[in-house]
Amino acid sequence: MSVDERTSTPGGSPQPGTMKQTERIVNAGGPGRGPAGMVGQKADDFRVSTRRLLRRMRPERSRAVGVVLLAALSVAATAVGPWLLGKGTDLVFDGFLADAPVDFDALGRILLLVLGIYLMGALMAWLQGYLVNDVVQGTVRQMRTDVEEKVHRLPLSYFDRQPRGELLSRVTNDIDNVSQTLQQTMSQLLTSLLTVVAVLGMMFWISPLLALIALGTVPISIFATGRIMKRSQREFIAQWRRTGALNAHVEESISGHALVSVFGRRAAVNAEFAEQNEALYAASYRAQFISGLIMPMMMLLGNLTYVAVAVIGGLRVTSGALTIGEVQAFIQYSRQFTQPLTQIASMANLLQSGVASAERVFELLDAEEEEPDPAPSPQRALDRPRGAVAFEDVSFSYAPDRPLIEHLSLVAEPGQTVAIVGPTGAGKTTLVNLIMRFYELDGGRITLDGTDISSISRAQLRGNVGMVLQDTWLFEGTIRDNIAYGRPDASDEEIRSAARATYVDRFVHSLPQGYATRVEDDGSNLSAGERQLITIARAFLARPALLILDEATSSVDTRTELLLQQAMAALRAERTSFVIAHRLSTIRDADLILVMEDGRIVEQGSHAELLAAGGAFARLHAAQFSSSM
Repeated sequence: MSVDERTSTPGGSPQPGTMKQTERIVNAGGPGRGPAGMVGQKADDFRVSTRRLLRRMRPERSRAVGVVLLAALSVAATAVGPWLLGKGTDLVFDGFLADAPVDFDALGRILLLVLGIYLMGALMAWLQGYLVNDVVQGTVRQMRTDVEEKVHRLPLSYFDRQPRGELLSRVTNDIDNVSQTLQQTMSQLLTSLLTVVAVLGMMFWISPLLALIALGTVPISIFATGRIMKRSQREFIAQWRRTGALNAHVEESISGHALVSVFGRRAAVNAEFAEQNEALYAASYRAQFISGLIMPMMMLLGNLTYVAVAVIGGLRVTSGALTIGEVQAFIQYSRQFTQPLTQIASMANLLQSGVASAERVFELLDAEEEEPDPAPSPQRALDRPRGAVAFEDVSFSYAPDRPLIEHLSLVAEPGQTVAIVGPTGAGKTTLVNLIMRFYELDGGRITLDGTDISSISRAQLRGNVGMVLQDTWLFEGTIRDNIAYGRPDASDEEIRSAARATYVDRFVHSLPQGYATRVEDDGSNLSAGERQLITIARAFLARPALLILDEATSSVDTRTELLLQQAMAALRAERTSFVIAHRLSTIRDADLILVMEDGRIVEQGSHAELLAAGGAFARLHAAQFSSSM
């Protein structure tokens, strides 16, 4: 939805430069942006973001407790197995030393017990995975819900600063990355930590000396891993920010592909893509390379531990302090001890990437929301508004240092058609956006039937306003659904009546499926004029008390425009209408014409009165009609 003039910033000055800048103005039209339209970057805190992500699992805590219990049982079963197998080894070895038959009955009982324990551990691990999937998907589902609800509570100024591709990247790519990270790390990380504790306990039980030797490498690994993670975290943040910037560029270049081709900007767009792509490649390479150092470092430390345990364990066996089975079990435990540490280290890059994405989602969830609606009050009901609109000493600016509208006052009586004209950037669309409360005023007030609109809920206010924009917006539904968008409960006859009144009916019958024809890809299977007619029919069916027309007939041919003028006259009957006009021929019958320049109303009156006055309107009229001759 366009929220300001189509080719200028709110301050009124044209914005030169690339197609990207033009596209953002078309989509947002708000205040000036920072570099690449990105939100301000702040210091990232891995621990704080991780704790916050874990807190989001609180609604699933009963299942999370089940995950921990099942993981503990599975790990316990895995930890007991090597010790029992060591007992079996001692039975065989003792039989050979004593030159006596091996007690295969006892050995068989040990092996059956180990098999049963391992089967139980596998079952517990399977149940744990099932619950983990439930916990993670439930958490991510709620995160998506929170983000969706948050988007609808954000002020329009947030979207002015945020490129669509960057916002979509947060809502889709980043949340998907969080989901993947939780899915892959939650179960494995928990199991690895419990395994370290269980195995360490068994190691100290068998041989405190060998256990201390195995523990000697832990401080080294923790220190080295911490240093690597601290550096790679910054790179993962950069990687996802670069991903968002690249998505924004790709989305803009695809949306504006026709303009890129027409103005010969393919080379420039490709060059910028190459630059963004190279920056993403560099950030991703650094992030993955630095975090990838953890795995080989942990493997080296694990192998050193294995050598030390094997040598010293062998010496302890020769001295009679340990049995062969105990050393065998300890060597297995040393592997089981270093393996989860290695797994935890190998998950570092995935975990950091997921937390980096979570931070970006949290930035969106923490964004300042629009002011809450006032508490419901019967005195503020707008069941049947008459449509009297008054601006009382209104001031507004997108940026404090760039005033746009200052001390503006006007009155639109019920049923009047008020046309707003002026040069690009004069503040025409801003004026009607203030009526819709897309932005809050800096000073003064706007009233509807004498009631300050700031004391009315936005939903109630906007439910009584219909808009037809110059930039048509259709969703991927049927033509019937698009017409009934403002009144989903409308009957087929009401929909067809609105379509006939706005001349949609005449071209719908030429389509293979009539009103059931699906609109594809923002209406690419319809002409620009047909899309415009559907948006007009949508407003016609809604029958609002206030009507806002932003050059609503700009995309139709001359013959259709003449027919639509008659339909618009019926649509405007008995309701207050604000018409933003660029073609002055379309507003001859307006009750009141406002001429705006730099956020001020410099003239007002009827068409004839303003022409006779020979002022700003007369100059606009002369310039437009002389250029069309």
